[in-house]
Amino acid sequence: MTVRAPRPVRQRTGPVGADPLPPATGAWQEGDPVGRRRWAALPGPLALESGAALPGVRIAYETWGQPAPDGSNAVLVLHALTGDSHVSGPAGPGHPTAGWWDGLIGPGRAVDTDRWFVVAPNVLGGCQGTTGPSSRRPDGVRWGGSFPHLTVRDQVAAEVALADALGIERWALVLGGSMGGMRALEWAVGHPERVGALLLAACPAASGAEQLGWAHAQVAAIRSDPRWRGGDYHDAGPGGGPHAGLGTARRIAHLTYRSPDELDARFGRAAQRGEDPWHGGRYAVGSYLDHHAGKLARRFDAGSYVVLTEAMNSHDIGRGRGGTAAALRRVGAPTVVAGVDSDRLYPLPEQRRLVAGIPGADRLRVVESPYGHDAFLLEVEQLGALVAELTG
Repeated sequence: MTVRAPRPVRQRTGPVGADPLPPATGAWQEGDPVGRRRWAALPGPLALESGAALPGVRIAYETWGQPAPDGSNAVLVLHALTGDSHVSGPAGPGHPTAGWWDGLIGPGRAVDTDRWFVVAPNVLGGCQGTTGPSSRRPDGVRWGGSFPHLTVRDQVAAEVALADALGIERWALVLGGSMGGMRALEWAVGHPERVGALLLAACPAASGAEQLGWAHAQVAAIRSDPRWRGGDYHDAGPGGGPHAGLGTARRIAHLTYRSPDELDARFGRAAQRGEDPWHGGRYAVGSYLDHHAGKLARRFDAGSYVVLTEAMNSHDIGRGRGGTAAALRRVGAPTVVAGVDSDRLYPLPEQRRLVAGIPGADRLRVVESPYGHDAFLLEVEQLGALVAELTG
């Protein structure tokens, strides 16, 4: 594997969201500003659980801080479904949004980058620089709908290759929430010798029937969009991609990310200002969902949403390992498991199952928040206290 630094490339001609129509894809593409990204290229095809092999893989990642001479201070941060490598720092060229855990990671923060060398990769199958459906195959053609099925284990295999390329034999800490927590758990079960400590937030041991059902509705919304074209839409002009289906998927997902109490407190039955729901207008909560749908269409890729959602569906830490209990016993690291008291996507019983099975997890830490599943992103003070338990 080779590691290379960013190279100068052309700039986009306007800020994200400047055009009245959304782009066919919100993916980062060659020629866009690179921002803080670097890339690591795998030396050969990546063998996948499905039996396929994915050629030409490269992983986009960002780092903060400096590695210790003995490599003992490396921290791996893993993002959730629509996150990316930009964990910390402001929005800017190449990064349409500010760091998604900016309050947790940085100089003087819970994960202090004056002390720790932080690495955050964009997940395999993603759309912010790592190989995914919007990327080009070695022959120059977009992967599109021919991109292979991925599992969480495939994604971690790519991250293992990244660690090897960076010369990191063992992470002092691996942390992630939601989909990032799934990958963090897979690291600790599949590569226990490489994980020094583990923080799992708002994630399960396996995706259950209800989560699979929510995912099915979201993927169906995208694939039923006439502009989906079997996943081969990336070279269409503005407005030519499946942004309507992606927006519907986001609306469905966002309802699972927030809590009923929060939505009632914020919106209740109020109409959107200047609109009448009895005459074609929206309720305020509908406007809120529309806003998030529109934002995602401009910064994400529908194909990646499908691939990553299906990878999350594959998550079952006990598959091929003698079941969940046997798999969790493999975790050798001191572990903090955190759940959110108002999370309806991955509720507290999911995290209690992890605590019961992981030898180094003494008790469940409950994040108290009205914000539902999204609290693992928003309640940075509570998450920071949990990080401190593992880092001292």
